[in-house]
Amino acid sequence: MKPLFITGIDTGIGKTIISAILVEKLEADYWKPVQAGDLDHSDTMTVQSLVSNSASRFHPETYQLTQPFSPHKSARLDNVDIKIEDFQVPATHRPLVIEGAGGLMVPLNPTLLMIDLIAHLNAEVIVVTKNYLGSINHTLLTLEMLRLRQIPVRGIVINGDADPDSENAILNYSGVTYLGRIAELPGLDKEGIRAATQNLNLG
Repeated sequence: MKPLFITGIDTGIGKTIISAILVEKLEADYWKPVQAGDLDHSDTMTVQSLVSNSASRFHPETYQLTQPFSPHKSARLDNVDIKIEDFQVPATHRPLVIEGAGGLMVPLNPTLLMIDLIAHLNAEVIVVTKNYLGSINHTLLTLEMLRLRQIPVRGIVINGDADPDSENAILNYSGVTYLGRIAELPGLDKEGIRAATQNLNLG
């Protein structure tokens, strides 16, 4: 099984919550290659705090950047040179969930984008989307970039309220697999994450 790379159509779209749900559902390992800012409350810490199973392992970030900006800017401010060869998939016998930073076209350095990292890691992508004005365009553009780069897409997960018109349009135009929708969780805790695993169907 290829690693599952979790990307989103925008920042703040819910990648970390969806990652936690997938880690819990699959009893998978988790890896965030680049953490930019919030080092005392990182995404790895958040996912670890929400996962109940004892099998999952949480692998250290390749780069921990102190400033909460796009990785290329954070790296420049920290005087760090992000190199593609530094990213190696952690060794594990379990499924692996990899959480990206931002979307596909987020720069890591002057010549490297997040989509290049996905290709380097030979991962399969799950796209997290949310229904808002403009989300059809953002989702279809994300999926088209993955298609052009011949990066396999496992499917899309919708985070938040339903909008059948938007969702049907995305599925119709893209032909991508619908993996489920996660309604806004009443409480962000282990119990809520465990319950939400029932709403995702990975086939």
